[in-house]
This record gives sequence, C-alpha cells and structure tokens, in this order.
Amino acid sequence: MSYADQLFIQDCTDILQNGTWDTDMPVRPRWEDGTPAHTVKKFCVVDRYDLQQEFPLMTLRKTNVTAALDEILWIWQKKSNNVKDLHSKIWDAWADENGSIGKAYGYQMGVKHHYAEGDFDQTDRILYDLKHNPGSRRILSNIYVHADLHEMNLYPCAYSMTFNVANGRLNAILNQRSQDMLTANNWNVCQYAALTMMMAQVSGLTPGEFVHVIADCHIYDRHVDMVKEMLQKEPFPAPKVTLDPTVTDFYAFTPESFTVENYQYHTLGRKVPVAV
Repeated sequence: MSYADQLFIQDCTDILQNGTWDTDMPVRPRWEDGTPAHTVKKFCVVDRYDLQQEFPLMTLRKTNVTAALDEILWIWQKKSNNVKDLHSKIWDAWADENGSIGKAYGYQMGVKHHYAEGDFDQTDRILYDLKHNPGSRRILSNIYVHADLHEMNLYPCAYSMTFNVANGRLNAILNQRSQDMLTANNWNVCQYAALTMMMAQVSGLTPGEFVHVIADCHIYDRHVDMVKEMLQKEPFPAPKVTLDPTVTDFYAFTPESFTVENYQYHTLGRKVPVAV
C-alpha cells in the first residue's frame, strides 16, 4: 500500500479509538445548516515521509494533485491572496466581493523584509539561503503574523515551513495548527512534499525527509462514518510521481511540471460536507 495510506489509517484509527471529543466546548466552525461542527481529535500528530522512497499520494481516496499544486503555487509562487488567481473554488467561501481573503497566505509570502543581503520576501529569502547559506538553521517561513490576523478572512492552518540541508538532501518540516483529516490531510501532504521537491531541485539538492507536525488533528462529527468506510478498504500501491528535471527556476514551475503515473484510487461515493 501507499505509505501515505498507511499513515492515514494509523492516524485516523488512533483518533477514532483514543481521541477526545470537543462537544463540551463552544466551537467556531458551522455546518451549512448552522449546526456547530464538533470534532474528535488528537494533539500533536507527527508524520514522517521519505521522499526518496515514494511520493505521499494516498489511494484510499482520490487527491486532486493538479488542484493541490495549483493552490501551493498560488501561495508560494504567485504570492496571491485573491481567489481569481486560483483555478479551483475551494477558497471562495472565505473571499470578499473582490475575491480577496485579506492579508492571509500568499499576501504574507509576498511581503518584503530587509536583510543585510538586501530586500527579500519569504519565498525568495528561502531560495537565496538554500543556494548561498545551505548550512543555515534559519531557513523558514512564517505566515501566522499576529499583527495582521484581524485582516485575514481565515487564520493560516499550515503556517510554517522549516528547511534543513544535510548531506546534499533537503529536509522540511510543515507546522500546522489544525488539520481536517478527511478533507485536507493528504491534500496538504502532497502540496508541501511537492514544494520540498521543487525547492530542492532549483537549489541543486535532493529531496529528503518531509515531516508533518499537526497540533490539532481531528475528524469532524459528520465525517466519522465516511472515514470508517475508508478504513475498511484495501489501499492500492503507491503511484509514481515525478518532477520535470529541466525546470531550474522556481517561478517556472506549473502543476503540469509533475507527472503522476499508475494512480489507482477508491471513490468516496458521496459529497463531503465542509465546515466553515
């Protein structure tokens, strides 16, 4: 089975068997009918993926790799906070009448900061350090900017990436404050594993280990039955995912720079409700 499936099964089983319900607390998210969206959760789940072994694409349910890559490039490459620059509709619920999600995600990646070497935004500072200061322990991003939270339509969930170079390999840690396991887990894993691969390639490095740290790892109440159904299915072998080796400029990558081969997956069979 895909290693991403293995970890998904492990995490969801642990949440369902040993997790804590938040039904005794007030919660912000609501279902479309206005009902509070409660969850069963585990605190601080840590998953590790070796990108030299396989790309972490699950098969228990289809992950739309093209849309996931389009979103990560929308944030890190386009540095946009406007849904009109995104091809999918997944952010529309948080956008205003002009398409803006406020000073969130791509907006923060594009803000320039002053350094001794010059002015950089977060993406370009990381690219600079990977090429010029690979031994640095300061190669990271942070889009959870407290001064701007009141102007964000949604507080960042995946808020920080830390990069570290060892033996010519680029390792990375994604810190995420909150994770909806059914709708977003493998979506985010694929996005940031792909980002690590792209950053490595344009920096003359080899992708290494991708580590996903989730503070509040949860399954929504209306998702429990769907997750249980998924856990009864037999996963397929991991598909082959490759990155176009001719691309040497981070800003030249597109979703089509990745090729997915032999992707077998199970269908979920029903629409997944999303809490907002």
